[in-house]
Amino acid sequence: MSILPFANQYVSELVAYKPGKPIEETAREIGMAPEQIVKLASNENPVGPSPKAVKAMQEAAAHVNIYPDGASYAIRTKLAAQFGVGFENTAVGSGSSELIELLAHAFVKPGAEVLAADYSFTLYEIVTKLLNGRYISVSNKDKWTTDLEALAACITPATRLVFITNPTNPVGSMVGQAEIDAFMAKVPESVVVVFDEAYLDFAEEKVDTVKFVKAGRNVCVLRTFSKAYGLAGARIGAAITTPEIADLLNKARSPFNVNSIIQAGVLAAMDDTEHLNYCINVIKSGRKQYEAAFAAWGIEYVPSHTNFILAKVGSGSEVFRACLQQGVILRPMDGYGLKEYIRISIGTEAENTRCLEVLGKVLGKA
Repeated sequence: MSILPFANQYVSELVAYKPGKPIEETAREIGMAPEQIVKLASNENPVGPSPKAVKAMQEAAAHVNIYPDGASYAIRTKLAAQFGVGFENTAVGSGSSELIELLAHAFVKPGAEVLAADYSFTLYEIVTKLLNGRYISVSNKDKWTTDLEALAACITPATRLVFITNPTNPVGSMVGQAEIDAFMAKVPESVVVVFDEAYLDFAEEKVDTVKFVKAGRNVCVLRTFSKAYGLAGARIGAAITTPEIADLLNKARSPFNVNSIIQAGVLAAMDDTEHLNYCINVIKSGRKQYEAAFAAWGIEYVPSHTNFILAKVGSGSEVFRACLQQGVILRPMDGYGLKEYIRISIGTEAENTRCLEVLGKVLGKA
């Protein structure tokens, strides 16, 4: 007897988040050694974490018989100093994904509305529907860029959360400070605006959304240690927000949600600005590799402010499979309704060169 008829229908109808294809699985499928595989599908840091962070985590492992600091006091204190806010303005989670879920628990109930732009992180929709909320996807302007005017126009008395991914994933586009300021002037106090800035470290143009937190607006700024800091496997993200919202997040989270090994690694990584800057420069240099190749090939792509690039290749799934057979893992965009596109994470110079060699052959450009 199937148990599915007894499950909540809104869970059964969800489309599960699909991560990038793992290196080990690909190696088994095509008969190559794992070290021969180039994985450019999951927007990971190709350099890796700071060696100082690795050492700190190794040392912390000797003390895992002790529960971690449940308040993540040292990390939150360092975050507060970095962003010029109070300790009470901070919260941390097991990746910014947990913080997104906690925001939904705090503000979404049956009938509540959550707004986000087209081609946004799929987790926004998942957590909204899990709580019987109404998820509204708002069309972009010029297809790729978040339309803040349209988002503001869609706000109703039922709207509780507005997610603005800036720069966006999976597109890589970005909205500037003037547009953000104009948008915030239209947002009522009953709405929490969430600026998901996981990729902001890689953008040439910087924006200041923390200023709205300092001004007492109902804003939550999300940052992550998965991308520029190279700690994706560690799972830790940060929220800079009002004391009221931070308190709600800390009430909704599970006890000891960030383990002691990861706390030690993050603290060391935050101090290693030399490594951080090196990682960012590797990404910016790699973006130029792809932009130059696509321009030479006449391939349409979306100018990126992130550590990935979205390119129009005809059939994304076919190109993905063809590259996969040659040991290069890319990300088809069928799940976002972008069947003609692939998303390529920026790797090291050598990884980018290998990817472009394989992709060029597949597309008949080499």
